Amino acid sequence: MSDIAQEAWRKYLIQLQAHPLRTKAITAGCLAGCSDLIAQKISGVKRLQLRRLLLIMLYGFAYSGPFGHFLHKVMDIIFRGKKGSKTVAKKVLLEQLTSSPWNNFFFMMYYGLVVEGRPWGLVGSKVRKDYPNIQLTAWKFWPIVGWINYQYMPLQFRVLFHSFVASCWAIFLNLKARSGAIKAA
Repeated sequence: MSDIAQEAWRKYLIQLQAHPLRTKAITAGCLAGCSDLIAQKISGVKRLQLRRLLLIMLYGFAYSGPFGHFLHKVMDIIFRGKKGSKTVAKKVLLEQLTSSPWNNFFFMMYYGLVVEGRPWGLVGSKVRKDYPNIQLTAWKFWPIVGWINYQYMPLQFRVLFHSFVASCWAIFLNLKARSGAIKAA
């Protein structure tokens, strides 16, 4: 690792230790922004949609980072002192049955209502149509991520790891949200 990268990582770890919630929120916002930049590029957007980018970053900063921070703290409380594969499986199952459906639903609603500015009825119709497929796809992908996260990541790095993988997932959700975009009446 280069000296610059090592120094940046050292400073990041200091901030993560001193201000965990703030650091995780900023990290999630930056990664969400990166994923949106990539999604815009892949989807063929000719000119950067700055408003969309900033709203996606806001989602990461105000929701994803803090949600992940508190989710992993709660999981640690629920499973305090318990280790092993059975505990990891229980954590993954609990996460997949609770936060996964909520997070996908919430992102779809946020994207339609806030990012795209669509009316409630149109967003509701799109969510009813696309949500089952998105959630089923999530259940094929996220349990593996959850297993790796709970099995190998120390608590302080779980949101960072999750946010990094979520940035890839967000590209999928962004592209899914934009595919067959609802035409305003």
